[in-house]
Amino acid sequence: MSEKAIAYLKENQDALLQKLYDFLAIPSVSTDPAHKADVQRAADFLTDYLRELGFEGVEKMETKGHPLVYAEYTEAGPDAPTVLLYGHYDVQPVDPLDLWDSEPFRAEVRDGRIYARGSSDDKGQTFMHLAVFEAFLKTEGKLPMNVKVCIEGEEEIGSENLYELLQDKKDQFQADFAVISDSGMAEKNQPTILYGLKGFTGIEITLTGPDHDLHSGMYGGAVRNPLMAMSHLLASMKDENEVITVNGFYDVVEDLTPAERELMEKAPGEDFVKATNIPETVSEKGYTAKEHTMGRPTLEVNGLFGGYQGEGTKTIIPSRATAKITCRLVPGQDPQDVQEKLVNHVRQHAPSGVHVHVQKEKLSAKAYKVEPDHPLIKKAARSYTKAFGKETVFLRMGGSIPVVEWLEATYQYPIVLLGFGTPEDRLHSPNESFPVDSFEKGMETLAYYWSELDETIPE
Repeated sequence: MSEKAIAYLKENQDALLQKLYDFLAIPSVSTDPAHKADVQRAADFLTDYLRELGFEGVEKMETKGHPLVYAEYTEAGPDAPTVLLYGHYDVQPVDPLDLWDSEPFRAEVRDGRIYARGSSDDKGQTFMHLAVFEAFLKTEGKLPMNVKVCIEGEEEIGSENLYELLQDKKDQFQADFAVISDSGMAEKNQPTILYGLKGFTGIEITLTGPDHDLHSGMYGGAVRNPLMAMSHLLASMKDENEVITVNGFYDVVEDLTPAERELMEKAPGEDFVKATNIPETVSEKGYTAKEHTMGRPTLEVNGLFGGYQGEGTKTIIPSRATAKITCRLVPGQDPQDVQEKLVNHVRQHAPSGVHVHVQKEKLSAKAYKVEPDHPLIKKAARSYTKAFGKETVFLRMGGSIPVVEWLEATYQYPIVLLGFGTPEDRLHSPNESFPVDSFEKGMETLAYYWSELDETIPE
């Protein structure tokens, strides 16, 4: 069934690419109110395309923010599986504009890559699914499975209203499993199964000393410096071996199994030293950098500020210091529990002489993991290998996709991450791009996957 669809994709590649370029040309920046109308236009593009394909119940679901695009295809019949397809059509801002080598919202192909904001994250990958649906419908007249489409417009601002929508419309989003293409591969043209994602949580700490900046000569030695206090506090949270010293942080963390460590070792990975221009990697004692990134929790200081930032010297004791901290979590860790442990540590270890205020990060998510030998995952691996002509590798990713955990928690169905991006895509940065190879072979992968699904989904 996939051969005709794949032939269609190849014969119509130029037309499909042009349609993608039209989609990428819409500056659907969800965080900027100035682009509110553009976000609506991107949603309209999707609803128009889905209606052209013959999907039913196509609508822009209104939220408190940007709309979610929903549609259904039920012609495969009651015995065929139903998949929920998730993606997002909003994109990051393009700043700084002067670092782009071409217009960010006018797609340009250079050296085999499509340069445009959203080409990889996530317009390009979401569009691939719709193009494959088009190929099946134009050649076979039907899809091999039933589909529920869920494409939101707020992923880049934390999916602010998605969770509430999923809770309010449980029946509408119920399916046998979900597929998400908002991730990538270990390297270009290396098919990769992501079978795990880290969770996420964090806190913001503010230490306040005097009610205004003080002369360091007149008050130094009598008044605690909030920046120095913050330095001591942060140093108490992780040691020089990258071991987190917050009490109870590792209580429910399971060690990596020998089988998982073998999978991680076999998988190609980024050369961290070369890619980031650092002297050497650092990782938790007893684990390699790949193992720590993929399968062990982290604690990082994302921002540290206070005091004088200008040129030269200003001899002050600053009135306050602030640190932003986030943690990437592994299966078993609960974000709220980790936040409480962080808060308790701050209260217990904050130096005297300063007031302490801790604000918890609102957006949190648990880690997600599916067994690599799950039938749906094995089918995905075979489809990748067939399209790319290379054995599929299995990875756990250090990043987080909150909607994955939300879907699992709400519906308890498996989630397959079919991503086609590469480490060179420069997500969220100037000159974001996506390989034309990934566009072509990714759609072949999807065509194979949909056509080879069993009529029933294993438990």
